[in-house]
Amino acid sequence: MSVEQKRYLKKIKLKKVFVLFIQMFLIIAFILLWEILSKKEIINPFIYSSPSRIIKMIVELLKANNLFNHIICTLKEIIISFLLGTFLGFIIAVLLYEFKMLAKVLEPFLITLNSLPKVALGPMIIIIAGANLKSIIIMTLLINLIVTILNLYNGFKMVDYNKLLLMRMFNANKWQILKCLIFPGSLDTIISTIKINISMTLIGVIMGEFLVSKEGIGYLIIYGTQIFNMNLVMSGILLLIIISVGIYLLVSMLLNHYQK
Repeated sequence: MSVEQKRYLKKIKLKKVFVLFIQMFLIIAFILLWEILSKKEIINPFIYSSPSRIIKMIVELLKANNLFNHIICTLKEIIISFLLGTFLGFIIAVLLYEFKMLAKVLEPFLITLNSLPKVALGPMIIIIAGANLKSIIIMTLLINLIVTILNLYNGFKMVDYNKLLLMRMFNANKWQILKCLIFPGSLDTIISTIKINISMTLIGVIMGEFLVSKEGIGYLIIYGTQIFNMNLVMSGILLLIIISVGIYLLVSMLLNHYQK
């Protein structure tokens, strides 16, 4: 590499380090400010809790051997719902792309269902599936599956039409067109959809746990609200943030590795 290239790469690395430093500084400053305001009772510690109280509550849950059971329960629901939503969404999006008449019939219903507040369907889901894991997965699929289908389907349609015509001129079959043109041409859309699906899945799982679960982080939050234990509520929220960031980073690393 030339000297200019080395300087350019070094400059990029320094920018990344600087951005990371600013991010960490903001997080630490927020935690310290929160702790100080709570201890001096400038903000109500009963309502807003504090970092030290949250840590104390997490330690208590660990001592009671409850914490990992709730985390594992929520992680299991997230993994099942995420994989199902991504797989089914991909298959259905391909079917909609291949069968134009089917897409014309179903697209208005998908858009309508996507705009419907899913929590309104909660009571019906509980009656049909019962107050169990099935209800949580169904609730989550109603949230992440439709978003996945619509995003992927629209991404497939955005592939260059001239390239599509060229492949048809060479008598390429449907599978060859999908494999060699549609999927590679929609790679950015597929990756962004998978990342969006993570947040949608987390929202669906927690919403489902609010409704039916007797275990999980969502249950901890709703139980803490019912007994007015805001330390428990904030502990649950912190755990959700950690899980969300962890899963997002893991999926991003896997996708970046695949792209390389």
